Amino acid sequence: MSHKLDRRKFLRGSAIAGAATLAAPAIAQGATTTLKMQAAWGGGIFLENAQSYVDRVHAMAGNALKIDLLSVDSVVKTSQMQDAVHRGVLDAAHYVPAYWYSKSKTASLFGTGPCFGWSSQEVLGWVNYGGGQELFDELMGDLGLNIVSFFNSPMPAQPLGWFKERITNVEQMNGLKYRTVGLAADVLLEMGMSVVQLPGGEIQPAMKSGLIDAAEFNNPTSDRDFGMQDVSKDYMMASYHQSQEFFEITFNKRKFEALPTELQAILKYASEAENSNFYWHNTKRYADDLNTLRDEQGVNVWRTPDDVLAAQLTAWDVVVDRISGDDPFFAKVIESQKVYAKNVMGYLNLNQPDYKQAYNHYFG
Repeated sequence: MSHKLDRRKFLRGSAIAGAATLAAPAIAQGATTTLKMQAAWGGGIFLENAQSYVDRVHAMAGNALKIDLLSVDSVVKTSQMQDAVHRGVLDAAHYVPAYWYSKSKTASLFGTGPCFGWSSQEVLGWVNYGGGQELFDELMGDLGLNIVSFFNSPMPAQPLGWFKERITNVEQMNGLKYRTVGLAADVLLEMGMSVVQLPGGEIQPAMKSGLIDAAEFNNPTSDRDFGMQDVSKDYMMASYHQSQEFFEITFNKRKFEALPTELQAILKYASEAENSNFYWHNTKRYADDLNTLRDEQGVNVWRTPDDVLAAQLTAWDVVVDRISGDDPFFAKVIESQKVYAKNVMGYLNLNQPDYKQAYNHYFG
């Protein structure tokens, strides 16, 4: 009996050991793939957001995949990031399409285009379910770019920005030297402003020195980090110049397609997961920092006047019509967006109650 028990233990132990031996080589021999990703951010909340995406990839991929996240200018300048990914100098980048729209104004439609009554959430809906991703991939093919991109993180509308005095009417905008990027530059030029496109880190010094009269970047948290409250005390909230935007995470296509399909899926679905985290995390931070700017740092926070917003929409019409006349693909993307926005926002506008009414009921 004792011999039989020992034999059974031996056989059971051998089976376990055999299974471990069979499994072990896959783990031991599977080398970690490392991707070098540069972000367009030197610090602050956007670099935190890029790290959050990377953390999700690591949590799902384990030892199979590692992303080495580098801050702004670590390898190349922000304006060179897309080319660097295309050529394989970088494996990936975390930025926004407006940073490379000089290659094609259509790029700005993927995040910083005209407002058809929709927010960033609905534009991402168009990307994923309205044909937007397919149109973007077609654009990449037309430009001969060896990249694949995913979009995430629906940003709230960007403030009109920081001014030397409160803007009370559209006439005050005429002639102001103003910083923005992407198609918004065309729109504000159409409104009579003098537009300068500067990287984020140069905005505050430019306004301090008088190079520009007014500026926007993106949100109260980043603006406060830049120290905009030290060069201006009038902060205008609400604008159509960039009323919807989100991040683009781009990969070298050959590198991406060489990965196992499960790792490709992780890179894609980590992007989708970061959508929700970004919105929950950032809107709370933005609200907290706006309160700090107003209540502790002496900033006057104003709502942009309706006539400025109306003038922006008119300017968008002129810019869109002009570019569409010269670029059939731009016109094709605009039409696709309008079809989606009309349908989805028609439903949402009919169904959504007036949230501002409810807010005022409780908080005044």
